[in-house]
Order: sequence, then C-alpha cells, then structure tokens
Amino acid sequence: MKKLMTVIIGIVLTALIVVGGASAGQSKQGAAAAAHDFNGRQYAKDAKISLDHARRIAQKACAGVIVAEELEKESGGSGLRYSFDVRKDGITREVGVDAVTGVVLENSQEGPHPD
Repeated sequence: MKKLMTVIIGIVLTALIVVGGASAGQSKQGAAAAAHDFNGRQYAKDAKISLDHARRIAQKACAGVIVAEELEKESGGSGLRYSFDVRKDGITREVGVDAVTGVVLENSQEGPHPD
C-alpha cells in the first residue's frame, strides 16, 4: 500500500510539473503576442512609465495573463494610460495604469462587449 501511494504521488507531482511548465510557456507566449499587438506606440514619447513597468503594476493589481495591451489617451489621471486586459480563471479584467504617474486608474471586470 505504501509503495502504491508513493507511485501515485510521483505521478501527480509529474503531472503538476508538466502542466505548470505548459502554463508558464503559455504566459510567455501571451506576453509576447500582447507585445506584438501593442497599440498606441505613437504616444510612447509622452509616457514617463515604460510599458514593462506598467505591466508589472497591472499584474500586481490583478494577477493573471495579459491578453491585450495598449497605450491610449483617455480621460482621468494624466490623460495617457496603459490599458491591459488581464485574464484569470476565464474572467477578463481591464486594468488601466496612468502612463505618467504609474497610478492604477481602473481595475474592473470586462463586460460582455469590451471596447
């Protein structure tokens, strides 16, 4: 019985490592795809916070995988913000980070018709 439990635990741990590695690869692919699809580069010269720094701020506010990102002019804060769509457990949240101050301006669940 003890040997059977050891084998089962080994199988479970192996499965967790494989799934964890696949998830990490997907996260990296998601970030690479998001960086490639980045909109708003024309505003980057006016931003005081880098895209990478804004990503870290957004993921600290809402852990998950960034599936879309853009730099946009929008009311609130300095008027220039990074907008991130962050997905976790099938739910997408929009996290807005002020591109000048780094303040989180928005952290809300996306509705059925995201902009």
